[in-house]
Amino acid sequence: MGFGRTMLRGSASVAVMLAMMATAHAADAPAADDSLNEIVVTGFRKSIQDSIDVKRAQNAVVDVVSAEDIGKLPDKNVADALQRLPGVMIQSAASGEGGFDEADRVSIRGSSPSLTQTTINGHGVATGDWFLLDQFQTVGRSVSFSLLPSEIVSKTLVYKSQQADLVEGGVAGSIDIQTRKPLEFKDSLTLQASAEAAYGDLSGKTAPQFNGLAAWKNPANTFGVVAQAFYEERNVRRDGQEVLGYSQFAPTDQAVVAHPDLNGVYYPTLIGSALFQQKRKRMGGDVDVEFTPTDKLTIDVNGFYSHMDADNSNRNFMLWGAKIFGGTAGGNDGIVPTSYTVRNGTLVSATAPLATNAIVYDQISRPGAAAETSYIDTDIKYQATDRLSVSAKAGYTYGLGDTPSQPAYEAVANAGTSFALNGLSAPASAAFTIPTGAQNGNYSTGWAWTDVVTAQDQEYYGQLDTQYDIKSGIWDSVKAGVRYAAHQRNTQFKVNGGCCLNGGWGAATPTASGTYPSDFGANLGGPILKDIWTLSEPQIAAFFAAYGNADPVSRYYWPGSFKVTEDDSAAYVMANVGGAGWSGNFGVRFVDTNVHSLVYVGATATTPGAITSSAFGPYVPTTISHDYVNVLPSANLKVEVTDDLIGHLAVAKTMARPDYSALGGSVSLNDVASSGSGGNPNLKPIESTNYDASIEWYYGPQSLLSFAVFYNDMNSYVTFGTAPQTYYSDYYKANHTYIVTTPTNTSARNRGFELAVQQPIYAGFGVQANYTYAYGTEENGSPMIGNSRHTYNLTGYYENAWISAHLSYTFRSHFLVGLDRSSAENQDDYGTLDASVNVPVGDYVTLSFSALNITDSQLKYYANNTDQPRAIYDNGRQFYFGARFKY
Repeated sequence: MGFGRTMLRGSASVAVMLAMMATAHAADAPAADDSLNEIVVTGFRKSIQDSIDVKRAQNAVVDVVSAEDIGKLPDKNVADALQRLPGVMIQSAASGEGGFDEADRVSIRGSSPSLTQTTINGHGVATGDWFLLDQFQTVGRSVSFSLLPSEIVSKTLVYKSQQADLVEGGVAGSIDIQTRKPLEFKDSLTLQASAEAAYGDLSGKTAPQFNGLAAWKNPANTFGVVAQAFYEERNVRRDGQEVLGYSQFAPTDQAVVAHPDLNGVYYPTLIGSALFQQKRKRMGGDVDVEFTPTDKLTIDVNGFYSHMDADNSNRNFMLWGAKIFGGTAGGNDGIVPTSYTVRNGTLVSATAPLATNAIVYDQISRPGAAAETSYIDTDIKYQATDRLSVSAKAGYTYGLGDTPSQPAYEAVANAGTSFALNGLSAPASAAFTIPTGAQNGNYSTGWAWTDVVTAQDQEYYGQLDTQYDIKSGIWDSVKAGVRYAAHQRNTQFKVNGGCCLNGGWGAATPTASGTYPSDFGANLGGPILKDIWTLSEPQIAAFFAAYGNADPVSRYYWPGSFKVTEDDSAAYVMANVGGAGWSGNFGVRFVDTNVHSLVYVGATATTPGAITSSAFGPYVPTTISHDYVNVLPSANLKVEVTDDLIGHLAVAKTMARPDYSALGGSVSLNDVASSGSGGNPNLKPIESTNYDASIEWYYGPQSLLSFAVFYNDMNSYVTFGTAPQTYYSDYYKANHTYIVTTPTNTSARNRGFELAVQQPIYAGFGVQANYTYAYGTEENGSPMIGNSRHTYNLTGYYENAWISAHLSYTFRSHFLVGLDRSSAENQDDYGTLDASVNVPVGDYVTLSFSALNITDSQLKYYANNTDQPRAIYDNGRQFYFGARFKY
């Protein structure tokens, strides 16, 4: 009854709003000019009109971006283009790898990316991640958009309200990427190609990028083929300062005994100067074959493959705060600071005398790191009778994240030190000083390791849909269908190699082969430690080969391995209805999720079934199974108040399944930070009841003014908490206590509004702008993961027969990324300015130039408050220049 009353109140409010706007519009609007319908537009303005036309035709609340939008804006993958839509946010990283210069995850209306369902041509798509932690520690369901170049897209629909015939999985909304079909091309033969040079001003390197498309169809328009290929290289360099977590002083710590006011105060566990370098190669292609042997039958086969080589290295010169100040019971020194400053419950500066292993220097290389995604889909549509149509879909999709090796070397040194946390107001978030020359002084081997991880993601699926046209009274048609998907996520931490065999602990540090770049940290400001000695990647690999232990039996890391198998079944029925000036749909979707989580539970050597061959302790493989049934009703109503004024009202129950790593139950431990993360195979699906209302005024060609409100009531939501847990540590050679982050179910609410306008101004000038307010909180009042209160986009464009130019600014306010190393991680406010210019040269060639992050904005992160900085990253600016060919 409460659901119904809320829906009726919302209907009445929207009806009043629609009537008032319609009255005002009717009073003020000039007489219609039919000549406007005769104006023919091309280029970017045509893409705007196409997107508006698709949006206007939908009964659901939908936003659209078209291929011409992507081609003319400075967008290098699908996520970059989607961020310019109202209510759509992007992230440049999935978890603990920190932020980069390319969008990787997409979310809707200030929610987590895991609450957004992404499909390609209506099919699910498996994914992979190149970064180690994303392969086993934070394994979400969100697609990695870094594998999806913008060139593959015909148009992308963002569904913000649900309807019964859409695949479940999007609590906040669904994104459907639609690729090009050969019979949609105007000409029998279409050839397109582009060649660009990509330059990063921080790396100082230029790399090539190539894209090509060939489309052919027969004169009868019954058979066609389109093939695309892409090869794109990019050099990435990121300068950063990192604070890898915070701990609290305990009453028994020596520092608290000497200074009782430090009790409960947070102090940084690790402060580092981090240099990340990477060579990215994205390559692959898309093939689509479309055949219509009769006017009643269409067969379409579509295949896609994208692979990213992501070799990278990360060097981090760190002050080990936990070793200096932590209690001596954990092997720490328990040093008492000689001077210090506390602000906002945080030790923001301190000076400490000589401490053992106060400096930790990690040098990590990841040769062969890679990610890929692929699918093969078949769609068949058959018009059985004048009223009955049937469609069938089937396919297979596969994703892979691969770390074939991660040779790493860690050096340690004794030092006295001081540090200062500058918060986020200063250019540099943190700084520490050590005696002059100590960064290149005497070091000893502290640790060396390697990791081998594979994360496979795959799904087989089939779907059958029918539609029967009624065309009587308010009844337009009825749709019904069934879908089945068998999904498996298998993450295996095959080797967690450790040091040290053959006397490796006594081995001398290899001779340095270089230093940090001379301009490292130049844009971070403050006293950045640089000119630090470095080892070459072959040196690091050779050291581990000589002294490390990578035995696949004894070094199998079962705490980081898991397998989740899901059988998802769904059935739906939906009615399409309408009348004079209105249309809509209502229906219900029934979903059954049968999930089996294979987790590895720690045991003793005498536990029945225990496997005792791993150096990380005995364990028992255990399968935990659950079956969940969700009933998801939905309704969408579109009202044409006038010819140009349209209102939408929608209500639906939605669901999403928890992240695979949350269900898998694996445990990731960080010995230096004494932190970890684990899963919970007993998590329930996320459920939400969503309410949406919008008003849209299509007041002219390429023109739109819209306002939307939304409310999501999540009675089941996944959040994270921390608790101390004890595991055997190969690093400390003893049981060790870690603060472990684990997911749990709770409730949450998200509410807000969107405002958007698209307007040609004069003589080829125009503007697109939107603003989104989202306020998401959990049951206890804490913010939802991914919730940015304010997001806005502003694009100015100019286009005529000789030039097409765009200038776009995108802003996203701060949001909670999640818990990293058992400490909160928030991303601070972030805005970027991008630009593009396209100049036609003759009928077939267009010269192009794009600039991303023109203002050289930096990504900043903090923990519980801005006096606890987590990281500041400078990714520099990116420039693309080249030419496009079209025939």
